[in-house]
This record gives sequence, structure tokens and C-alpha cells, in this order.
Amino acid sequence: MKSCSLFAVSGLGFMMHGSAGRGRSALAAMLGEEEGNSAGAAIDPSFVPVYLKLHETGELAARGERLWRIMENCELCPRMCRVNRLEGAEGFCHASSQLEITSYHPHFGEERPLVGKGGSGTVFFTNCGLRCVFCINGEISIGGEGDPRSIDDLARMMLKLQEIGCHNINVVTPTHYSPHIVLALDRAAGTGLRLPLVYNTCGWERLEILKELDGIVDVYLPDFKYADGAMAAKYSSGA
Repeated sequence: MKSCSLFAVSGLGFMMHGSAGRGRSALAAMLGEEEGNSAGAAIDPSFVPVYLKLHETGELAARGERLWRIMENCELCPRMCRVNRLEGAEGFCHASSQLEITSYHPHFGEERPLVGKGGSGTVFFTNCGLRCVFCINGEISIGGEGDPRSIDDLARMMLKLQEIGCHNINVVTPTHYSPHIVLALDRAAGTGLRLPLVYNTCGWERLEILKELDGIVDVYLPDFKYADGAMAAKYSSGA
């Protein structure tokens, strides 16, 4: 089993796909924000999100379908439960193939470069494969608070967040719903979505799944949780 632990330091917790060495000015330009000036949430006409190229070739939809098939014997996260979520079984994360979403709205509590003036267009997904005892969103990640939604619903949410002036699409706790996110992104891209995608993850990911997301995600926003595996096992359900 291969997995990849991703870490971020509070206030600096973002990694920009293909942007090594370009610094904050590159991130600000990508988000439609001039450096030192957060006035405006307009889309930079010169910015092309990485997923748009894959959408145009059909590869984005193909990757979404590949991720979807993984749910038949689910190995989307390092738990690798191998339950058949497509037939309604729930993995350790308590998710089946039915997408569940708690809320979506502009969020102003993220790192400042992601927030700008219009906010980060945040979608909070129900359930989680890590299940930390200290989770500040425990009612969502552990308690299952949320409502069933379709992939088309999620695509419409993304477009609505763009319409109201958010700087990005920020998918929170996305790992167990990565197939749904990629398929919704493909549908939204076909209807005019041009915002960068922020993958707001707990940081416990499989390398194989990250490879499927390569060229789709613009900004990775992983949590820094542990420097000690024994503590991770104790406080994050054996992770």
C-alpha cells in the first residue's frame, strides 16, 4: 500500500500545482487578485485552470470514471476498505456512492491568498476517512450532517460560487468523494467554470489517487496534523 502524507503550516498551507518558485504574486494572479490589492473577485482572463485542458480532450471525464470504478472495491483512501460502495455499502468513512454535502458558500476563514475579497468558494462534504477525535467539524465528518446531492447539483454549486464572485472552488474533505468532484468539475467546465480548484484535504492520501488528480487540482491545501505516527494512530482512528 502506498500513501502520501501531505503537510501545511498554518497561514502558509498551500501548494500550487506547477508553481514552484513563483511565490505569492503568481498565486494572487491566478486567483484574480493583484498583489497588495484585494479589490475585486473578477476572473483573470489570462488564467486557464489546469483541469480545462483535460476537459477539452475528454481526459477529465475519463479520470472521473476511473475514480468512480474504484468505489466498486473502494481504495480511494489509505484505509482501503475494499467495500462495494457502488452497491450501497459504506466504508470506514461512512460514505456510499451517494454524494452528501453539508453546505456551500463563500468562506473567509482560509489563508488570505485564497480568500481575497470575494471569499473562497467552499463546499463542505459530509463524512471523512480520518475521523480525528479533535475534529472541529465533527458533526459533519463523524456525525454525518448533510444532505444527499447529485453530481449535477455539485456542478451547479461550483458555477453558483463563481457567479457570486468567489476566487476559487474549495472542496473540503474531498478524498472519499473525489470521483464525484472530478465528474462534477467536468460538467461545470463545459458550462463555463474557470475558477481554480483547491483540494482541501486532511493530508492522508494514496499516491495512486493523487496521480489521477495530477493536472486537475490547481492548489493543494493539506493539513499539518502529526509528526508522530503513534499519535496519529491514537487520535485519528488508527491512521
